[in-house]
Amino acid sequence: MPKSTPDGRPSYLVVNADESEPGTCKDRDIIRNEPHKLIEGCLISGFAIRAKAAFIYIRGEYYNEAVVLQQAIDEAYEAGLIGKNACGIGYDFEVILHRGAGAYICGEETALLNSLEGRKGMPRLKPPSFPAAVGLYGCPSTVNNVETIAVVPTIMRRGASWFTSIGKPNNAGTKVFCISGHINKPCNVEEAMSIPLKELIEKHAGGVRGGWDNLLAVIPGGSSVPLLPKSICDEVLMDFDSLRAVNSGLGTAAVIVMDKSTDIIAAIARLSKFYMHESCGQCTPCREGTGWLYRIMKRFVKGEADIEEIDKLFDLTKQIEGHTICALGDAAAWPIQGLIRHFRGEIEDRINKYKRTHKKVA
Repeated sequence: MPKSTPDGRPSYLVVNADESEPGTCKDRDIIRNEPHKLIEGCLISGFAIRAKAAFIYIRGEYYNEAVVLQQAIDEAYEAGLIGKNACGIGYDFEVILHRGAGAYICGEETALLNSLEGRKGMPRLKPPSFPAAVGLYGCPSTVNNVETIAVVPTIMRRGASWFTSIGKPNNAGTKVFCISGHINKPCNVEEAMSIPLKELIEKHAGGVRGGWDNLLAVIPGGSSVPLLPKSICDEVLMDFDSLRAVNSGLGTAAVIVMDKSTDIIAAIARLSKFYMHESCGQCTPCREGTGWLYRIMKRFVKGEADIEEIDKLFDLTKQIEGHTICALGDAAAWPIQGLIRHFRGEIEDRINKYKRTHKKVA
């Protein structure tokens, strides 16, 4: 963030509470149960970047959470902690809550800024318009998520060395993991980075339904990252570097567990439908490609395809990945890449079974 602007433009802090990634529900818990922690984090962060105001953009479906957060903001104003002369130190800092309208794409930082300004929630090109230079209302802006801002007060109280002592180098600190799916105790839990995935599930989520041997696959970081089969889940650590090394990612740390009762092809096809629906349509590879992906995946669910189409589908994901303004194209491509990488045999079996059955009927 620039320390000042030649024309005196103000700086802003923007908090991304548009939590729309399937499987992710950590920000909701923070807002619902500890809203003042988020407001305190906004105040400290805003002071650090010389911001005049913080805009909290909350997902439209989070109605009750928005009510709770607005009440907490009102209480902070009444206590003199924010507003004019915040905390009595001569610093003016406003906090504004803005409710979105339920668009997944508005979780992308520049689409969020456009939505805040009253325009279509469509991502901006970067460069030239990086938010730190030209953000909300054309002013320098820092956009960050609820979890990051809410942990700032604790780090300030305990010190950076305390936070970095947790986890391992380059993957330090804690993370709120959202564990859902075929487990005995779905939960949100704050744990150390680099905890083994198996330990995370068994220690906090009561283990996989039917036991660990009943595990089929895990999506480790929200629906947009590639899934991992059980053989990798046995040993993998939950941090950025470890998951990148196995062709996946930590993402939002939403752990979606699927046991052997799962139709893995249908599960990924359902995600393809979601990304097709949520594409803003600005970029041709995403606008057209996500529809192609879903239509092909629908046929794969039935087995109504040819073996050669598996490689064609993979090539299609590569033509979408990295060729769009924002990462939604990547998010649509990666789940399918993970499916083909680890469960190609399942797809081939489905296709061969369909052909055998169809031949008998004919």
